[in-house]
Amino acid sequence: MLDLFSIFSKGGVVLWYFQTTGHIFTPSVNALISNVILQEKTGRKSFEHNTLMLKYKLDNEFELVFVVAYQKILQLAYIDKFLDDIQLEFRDKYKNVLSRNPCSQIYEFDKNFRAVLRAAEEWGKAQECLLKPMRTFQESSKSKKTVSSMIEKKNIKEIKKKGKKILRNKNVMYIRVVFIFKYGFNSFFGHFYADIEQSKKVTEEPSVVSNGISEDIILQNRLKLAMKKNSPSAKKIKQKSPKETVKEGKKPRKWDLGGGNSDLKTLDYTKDKDINEQQGTNFSTNPEIVGKMVGGIRDLATESDSEDSEEEHFETAADRKRKANSKGGILSMFKSLVGSKTISHEMLIPVLEKLRDHLISKNVASDIAQKLCDSVSEKLEGKSLGTFESVTNIVKNTMTESLVHILSPKRRVDILRDAMEAKKQGKPYVITFCGVNGVGKSTNLAKISFWLIENNFQVLIAACDTFRAGAVEQLRTHTRHLNSLHPPSKHKGMEMVKLYEKGYGKDAAGIAMEAINFAKEAKIDIVLIDTAGRMQDNEPLMKALSKLIKINEPDMVLFVGEALVGNEAVDQLVKFNQAIADNSNSASPHLIDGIVLTKFDTIDDKVGAAISMTYITGQPIVFVGTGQTYTDLKSLNARVVVSALMK
Repeated sequence: MLDLFSIFSKGGVVLWYFQTTGHIFTPSVNALISNVILQEKTGRKSFEHNTLMLKYKLDNEFELVFVVAYQKILQLAYIDKFLDDIQLEFRDKYKNVLSRNPCSQIYEFDKNFRAVLRAAEEWGKAQECLLKPMRTFQESSKSKKTVSSMIEKKNIKEIKKKGKKILRNKNVMYIRVVFIFKYGFNSFFGHFYADIEQSKKVTEEPSVVSNGISEDIILQNRLKLAMKKNSPSAKKIKQKSPKETVKEGKKPRKWDLGGGNSDLKTLDYTKDKDINEQQGTNFSTNPEIVGKMVGGIRDLATESDSEDSEEEHFETAADRKRKANSKGGILSMFKSLVGSKTISHEMLIPVLEKLRDHLISKNVASDIAQKLCDSVSEKLEGKSLGTFESVTNIVKNTMTESLVHILSPKRRVDILRDAMEAKKQGKPYVITFCGVNGVGKSTNLAKISFWLIENNFQVLIAACDTFRAGAVEQLRTHTRHLNSLHPPSKHKGMEMVKLYEKGYGKDAAGIAMEAINFAKEAKIDIVLIDTAGRMQDNEPLMKALSKLIKINEPDMVLFVGEALVGNEAVDQLVKFNQAIADNSNSASPHLIDGIVLTKFDTIDDKVGAAISMTYITGQPIVFVGTGQTYTDLKSLNARVVVSALMK
């Protein structure tokens, strides 16, 4: 049933393996190592690669990895028990050998392996026999019910009450019809309104009804009231009565810079203005920002990483007891030096539960926080605890290292270098921006444009958001602002930023293709493609995005996401990647290459969205938006984010 079983060290030395087929399993095991173990995702107990399902278990004391591979169409319930048993069997037999040399190869383990595997298979069969089969319909209680028992029978008392109410309503209608024939319609309507007024009084003062007044007296009083209301004197009194004063509602606020009719001409973007009029427009952009973004993007401001001597708030009572015991004199110190304690799963549970809640409070997605804690548990379980160390400190340090490793990019992203290389080859460097609605794609595209023209690159913005009203006008405004900061006179008479747009309602993929061809002919260095915001569940728009990426083959696809979201970030990234892959009809589709994290200045220390997004895709966070001006663009500093996350 098993295709492969292997025991190897974390250094890559294979100690022992078992194989039933002649297939080569090296790519699958290498994929497990690179995608799970090296990326600190050891909280995942299984890993799928092609047609194989790989499960593994770590031995942290001897730095070993136990891996099982089998066809994923098989449902083998005994695999987890087999891994636990084979780890104990291997440790018990070769503990002395591993303590001397953890990388020594083992040659005599076949009998033990087959015995443990046979016992695990028998255990799995026994568990299947213990499973209770589903009951048939004849065995269920529903099959024994008759048809008459399933018919709903109403209460007889309720039926009698409803009948009395209907009769009472009929008597009232009969009295009112007689009243109309006797006194006329005007009197009837007066009586009708009087009836309503009286009913209001009755509901407000229930004591009047209960004082023994007969119905005849009540009816006479109603008739008198109706006659008074229909009299001409009553109408004159109503006309002379003063009008009720109406309370004034809330008035709209008047803003100092709200504008008026005189500003309509300046704010009209329905048609292009003349060039002379554009040059005369007074933009509010600060010219002092010119020259501040030359070179690479600067990191987020580092904070003081002063380590507190006291324990964190998720320190457990067991840790405090252990610290007290460590100060219990010279004798206890020597005892602890002689034999160090091994970290068990039970010791880690209370610390990891509080750490998980802490991560969720900092905006980390709940399932990812659980996976991170499981990964830390896998790494620490079985390791020895030092004399003056506590479980809390070890868990905190291990989690910090894991988070820094996750946020650190697996590959270096250098847009300036790649754009220069593309320029040497005579083609533009193309970047596509995608994301959900309202996250700030156009705004951060303008920030990146400013950074690129600061480094002497000519930029073409392709307005491929043909869906949202005002999207093209927004990019046109940014283009004019950027050209006013870097006028053509400073750059040999050429505009540093150009806008390529074809209006609204057009095919975005076609506009992007035309923009790239235009950039090739005009020898423009970089093309930034702005796409429409779309929800991850909108199938037609996701197909359109996949079409744009497949046809134009951009050099980089950036996902723009908010730093404010937690679990939603995971759902967005997974579904964007999945939709692009499903609609590309390619064996190796071009997925998301990097992330732009916006509104980072609004979250204080709740920076968990950065962890969630990077953990899901494995792609780096290329840019971080920290404000509303063109210079508010930073690159992610992993240690700053982790420091804020672990506070």
